[in-house]
Amino acid sequence: MIEGLVRILLFQGIGEVVAHFLLPFMPGPVIGLVLLLGFLVWRGRVSEGVDLVSSTFVRYLGVLFVPAAVGVVMFLPHLRQQAFAITVALVISVIATIAVTALVAKVLSRGKPGAP
Repeated sequence: MIEGLVRILLFQGIGEVVAHFLLPFMPGPVIGLVLLLGFLVWRGRVSEGVDLVSSTFVRYLGVLFVPAAVGVVMFLPHLRQQAFAITVALVISVIATIAVTALVAKVLSRGKPGAP
């Protein structure tokens, strides 16, 4: 388990360094996660330690939503005042996400047999 935790934290640290010096607009943990994914794909398998640590993280992932829920309850009056603006922003972001996803899928499907 320690080997898996060290590997995950090492990639997070590398992601933080890359974010600090090369990509300041992206969070370091996200960069580290992408680098870890690339490493695991290149390697062709997930080590037992990384699998154990990631399974444990996923098991307790719901606990991370507790602070967000408390924040929503604390700021409920402000959220009610801004409900229209929040709704508009959510609808626009969902439409934009669907459009970008469709474009990416279209670009990635080019050149594959059976793709238009």
